[in-house]
Amino acid sequence: MSEDKKQINEERMKIEEMKESLDKSNKIMKENNDDVKKLIQEKHDLKDKWQRALADYQNLERRTQVEVSQRVSSKTNDLLLNFINIYEDFIRAVDVLSKDNVDTNGLQAIIKNMESLLHENNIEPIDAVGEIFDPQIHEAVSMIVDETLDEGTITQEVSKGYISGKAILKPSKVIVSKK
Repeated sequence: MSEDKKQINEERMKIEEMKESLDKSNKIMKENNDDVKKLIQEKHDLKDKWQRALADYQNLERRTQVEVSQRVSSKTNDLLLNFINIYEDFIRAVDVLSKDNVDTNGLQAIIKNMESLLHENNIEPIDAVGEIFDPQIHEAVSMIVDETLDEGTITQEVSKGYISGKAILKPSKVIVSKK
């Protein structure tokens, strides 16, 4: 029996060793599982951060494009406004010279070229006389009493206004009727 006991003891020891080994393996598996969970969470966090950074970059790129477009448009409109002022100077010069019977054919040709350039750039004069005053496109410089016209009707244009698409380059300076 002692041999049996010895064998049983050996078996018990092997079982104990196996239990310990199993416990160690379970502990290692649990640690590995925790590490895997941490790595998966870290991966999700990094993916989320990357997606946010990408969205921020795309938004910045869109905003930058809009800002650049607005700046270019603003500078172009400033340049065109300066051009319009020179164009109007030419028109005034023709008016003055015509009164003195001076030949203005050369100036008329320049004015036609300038009008072509304005038209090519979709710049149109604002029609004002006879229209109802609109503060978006007109600037009232004076008011006159006229019972025959509706309140706010533009009676005279002091200075021509110009529009480019939806942008007002220069409002018309007008005289408006009141009752």
